Order: sequence, then C-alpha cells, then structure tokens
Amino acid sequence: MHLDPFELHRPSTVEEAVRLAAELAGRFDFIAGGTDLLPNYKMHLNVRPHLIALDGIAELTARTPHRLGAMVRLADLERDAAFARDWPAVADAVREVATPLVRASGTVGGNLLVETRCFFFNQSAMWRESLGYCLKADGDRCHVVPQKVRCYATFSGDLAPALMVGDARVEIAGPAGRRTIPLEALYDLAGDGIRRLTLAPGELLTAVELPAADVGRPGSYRKLRVRPAYDFPELGVAVAGAFAGDRVASLRLAIGGVEPAPRRYDELTSPAVGHVLTADAAAAIAEEVGRKVRPVHNTFLLPDYRKRMVEVYVRRSLAALRPGEAA
Repeated sequence: MHLDPFELHRPSTVEEAVRLAAELAGRFDFIAGGTDLLPNYKMHLNVRPHLIALDGIAELTARTPHRLGAMVRLADLERDAAFARDWPAVADAVREVATPLVRASGTVGGNLLVETRCFFFNQSAMWRESLGYCLKADGDRCHVVPQKVRCYATFSGDLAPALMVGDARVEIAGPAGRRTIPLEALYDLAGDGIRRLTLAPGELLTAVELPAADVGRPGSYRKLRVRPAYDFPELGVAVAGAFAGDRVASLRLAIGGVEPAPRRYDELTSPAVGHVLTADAAAAIAEEVGRKVRPVHNTFLLPDYRKRMVEVYVRRSLAALRPGEAA
C-alpha cells in the first residue's frame, strides 16, 4: 500500500478553508486526524489530488464546557474527568473508539463524519479489482444487495449516538456563512452509504455545541464489536434520561453501526415520559427498535445476530438507566 501524490493545503482560518474548498470543488478532501482517510487513500479508495488540513486552524481546536471544536482530539476528552462527569454517554463513546494511538490523533469532527464501511469497500485495490469494483468506489453496483442504485455501507462512528442523546447541535461553515443544526439533522436518513450527510458542497463542520440543560444527565454508550481492542462498531447504543422520582422526565435513545446513518428514536421513547420505566416497558421499547432496524450482511457479524443484539443492548442500557440500578 502507498499514498498517491497529492497537494496539501494548510489554511489558518475557517474562512480560508472554505475558500479553498470552493476553489478546489470536487477535487479535495478535508483532513482532520487522518486515522480513516489516509488508510483509505493507501487502499486507493476515492483519492483526491488535494487535501485541506484542518489542524492549523486554532478555532477548531478550542474547547469550552459547552462547545467542542471539530479538531479537539479524542484523547484529550478521554483524560478530562470533568467532561466524563458532565457527559457520561459521550465519555463512554470516546473510550470505545479504536485504540489509544488512534484516539491520540482522531478528532471529534472526524468521528462524526467518518466514512461508512463495508467489507466489499474497505479492501485493497487488488482485492476489489479481482471481485469487481463497488458502487461506492470505481464501480457501478452494490455487492451487499446486488443492484446499481443504493449503497449499503454502514455508519461506523461512535460519538454520534452518544452526542445525539445529549441533544447536541453542530455548527457548519460554508460559502453561505455559518449555520447551526441539531446533530441528527447532519445525517440524511433517506440517503445511503454514499449520500449520508446533509452538508452542502464545500461546507465544513466546525464545532459541536452541548446544551447546559443536559449537563450531568445519566447516560451510557454500549458497543458491540468483534475485537474489543480496536474494531469499528457492529452496533452502538446510546441512552440518556432524567427522572422525577421513579417516573421518566425525559428519555432519549440513539443507535449507530447498523445502518448508513445513526438514528434517534424519539417516537419510541417519548411515550415513556411521565411513567415508570419498568423492565417490561424497557423490553417493549427494545423489541420495537429491533423491528425497525435493518442491518444487512456488510460486516463481520450476520444481520440476524446484530438485529437480536440491538434488542439486548437497548434493554440492558435502559435497565441500567432506571433509578437505583447499577450500570
């Protein structure tokens, strides 16, 4: 494996990065920590002739208790005890990302925008040539669900579900200026493994905003993967809740790792507000989530197993969230 030649651009401001993106339209990638992009480039996956490096933009590395710049390193969050206390689900997710070495380079924004994965896509150029290229890179058909319209690669980040249950918002900069949207609106649920984001051409994710009202709210993130030391998620389940006595005041649930985009399930958790979150109620929510998810055979674990584990992980996560229960 080797890197093909590319031209590296090093802007010092967000505005300069956006201007470069407009000038190089269709011929560049933004590079943050590079822990996913550069291995893909070595595999000759969708290589661009220009890279716009973001590590020299001071604004993107800034961090406050309620705002994380997109270039904040995961290792810095992992070492922050106050952050773990304030945002337990996000802290769980940070610890579950890959290895310490990857977390030292990996960034908040990079994990939110990490490339979708599939064992027909994430292979060497020689392997892909021998099989026949796929819809996501160089080919015109999907090998997971054979057809030529939709890519079934799976969302492979950890932070998104955990930040979703924290009601996080993201700031985006682009040619038209800056805008802020709920994190879940960053992902196109009607899209696929290629068209999975709502970012317009040339737009750049600059920060994650965390609401003061959710500080300290109980929550967790549980991850299913084949090799616990470093694998991408086969399933990620995040929950967060608040209780008035033994009754639910708010309850949020988000799932990643089983479809092309992470998803929040407010339609299933909102009816629990005002009621006791009994074991039967948690099991009913878990069963309904299991009916809604649609994993396909594009990762190591079989779809039926991943679907069953969705129910198990949701049920366990909700049970641990109940007042008086241990995680």
